[in-house]
Amino acid sequence: MSEKLRILLTGFGPFPGAPYNPTQPLVARLAQLRRPALDDTAISSHIFPVTYAAVDRQLPEVLAREQPDALLMFGLAARTPYLRIESRARNAVTMLWPDAANTRASKRGIAGSADAMIFGRHTARLLRAARLTGIDARPSRDAGAYLCNYLSWRAIENVRGGGPKLAAFIHIPLLARSGAVRRKGAPRITFEDLVDAGEAMLMEMVQLARKRRNTTA
Repeated sequence: MSEKLRILLTGFGPFPGAPYNPTQPLVARLAQLRRPALDDTAISSHIFPVTYAAVDRQLPEVLAREQPDALLMFGLAARTPYLRIESRARNAVTMLWPDAANTRASKRGIAGSADAMIFGRHTARLLRAARLTGIDARPSRDAGAYLCNYLSWRAIENVRGGGPKLAAFIHIPLLARSGAVRRKGAPRITFEDLVDAGEAMLMEMVQLARKRRNTTA
């Protein structure tokens, strides 16, 4: 029997301005999925503290431990009432907002004068999979300049350096504890909506990673 396909799911903990981060329960639910199509797949998960130091330390550790074929990351976009599938990571980091350890970046870039790095064409497949569940999902070319963008950048570096074959970052909206977005005039996206869309994107990522493994074997 061939070795199982390995998928790593990640989310973030709370941070200043967001004492409740719905990526934690979302990742937990997705990691517990049991489907016939996942019989040959090992799903692991990791929640990052919202600090630059934690990403720099823990990402290499968890990648070395889990050795995933694909990395599917989730982060919170509190001011966006829809799902955002990021297509790239920008060489940018904010100097305005401290992380959860009250640390501010000392420079505005991550890697000198490097250009933005793209995740790849597979992000369009994830977008389509999410939309087929009925959720409001949209493509994004701007992952911000905070920890979500920073993790995206480090993840793409690892893909290019021979780590996971695929990586993707998904921004989810802020949910009230009751499970519904409470934003006047905005569509009501529930936690279960996010789970459905997350499952669809996970299944798509599994197919993409399986195909990538078979073509490079």
